[in-house]
Amino acid sequence: MRVVGDNVEMDIYPLKKALSMAEEQGLDLVEISPNAEPPVAKIMDYKKYLYEQKKREKKLKAKASKVVVKEIRFGPNTDDHDYEFKKRNAIKFLKDGAKLKAFVFFKGRSIVFKEQGEILLLRLAQDIEDYGKVEQMPKLEGKRMIMMIAPTTTKK
Repeated sequence: MRVVGDNVEMDIYPLKKALSMAEEQGLDLVEISPNAEPPVAKIMDYKKYLYEQKKREKKLKAKASKVVVKEIRFGPNTDDHDYEFKKRNAIKFLKDGAKLKAFVFFKGRSIVFKEQGEILLLRLAQDIEDYGKVEQMPKLEGKRMIMMIAPTTTKK
């Protein structure tokens, strides 16, 4: 078995000798490459290694940005004033870096206005194309027509 480590001369040792060397230093013998010829093992503090690895992963996870999804709900017959108000909110959400889930909710018999709902969502997409790009075109799911918009990287 080839043995490597900090305070060890890199060489090929029998398994018993390698284990005794690790025990003398109060460390563990960890097999690194079992398929190599001869197998490679490292003398190290395995608990410390696991701790540092976990610490590194936690640090990377903290740096990773969390995707925030904001929702904006319309009715199929939304007035211009309400539309403008919701459009301003949508632009604000996209500027803040959040994804936008815009949907038209059809209550009762208003499902017959599917075309109006789709036109409304496409109009929204066109009005805010400077701030976000459409990730998913309007799609009817049950009583909701949903469209996803992701923020663009260039902010105006």
